[in-house]
Amino acid sequence: MAELNLAIRIDSLGLPLKRALDVAAQMGIRSVELNARREIHPESLTDTGLRHLKKLLDERNLSVASLRFQTRRGYDNPQDLQRRIEATKAAMKLAYKLGSAAVINSIGFVPDDENDPRYEALEAVLSDLGRYGAKVGAFLAAETGAETGESLATLLEKDEDGFVAVALNPGRLIVNRHGVTEAVKALKERIQVVCATDGVLDLAAGRGLHVPIGEGTADFPQIFATLEDVGFRGPCIVGREDSSLPELQQGVQYLGNLGM
Repeated sequence: MAELNLAIRIDSLGLPLKRALDVAAQMGIRSVELNARREIHPESLTDTGLRHLKKLLDERNLSVASLRFQTRRGYDNPQDLQRRIEATKAAMKLAYKLGSAAVINSIGFVPDDENDPRYEALEAVLSDLGRYGAKVGAFLAAETGAETGESLATLLEKDEDGFVAVALNPGRLIVNRHGVTEAVKALKERIQVVCATDGVLDLAAGRGLHVPIGEGTADFPQIFATLEDVGFRGPCIVGREDSSLPELQQGVQYLGNLGM
């Protein structure tokens, strides 16, 4: 297996940006995922602010693997939808300026019925964002978890003119009782980022739980072997919203050993 392009999710550290970047560099990480809803704000970031951010990264020999732009509502929700679309486009434009090709977000609820008006509306929004990504050089990456990989693949394959990528999140799939192997097979080349999280099903509690990488049921060796077969060379992001530093370090070590 080829060496993985490991990165860490900066917001999982719960530290001010500069300090978080220091920690990432000290861990030997060479790329990071920035949160475009917390650490930086695409619509208000000035040219001076952008230069300062690039300087902070360059001084620590860090690059930007992806931007996380988690909106409060999905693209299926009509409330403030146009504003959400424009904000996403601003994040995609910023990602390109930072040298990243992916903006990660959950796209929202995908109806089972393809004739459902909500399905058609969501399809239209993703088509718009897909074409914009091709124009600016950075793509929306739909994070897996809320629906099966097969359902997501069917939706994203509707438009041949635009391209919406996928951020594979095994832990979210497991927690929501969806198959990880099936998702990888269905989405294949569309997977441009891996959000490396793990999970288990707590049968007694009747729900899924997030757990540290390597302690759940995600078969990471098999996941990356399958992705390698389709030419995956994208970043592998370690960390989730409530990660601790020891958990991050454990995840980086575990995944780093896979690529040795």
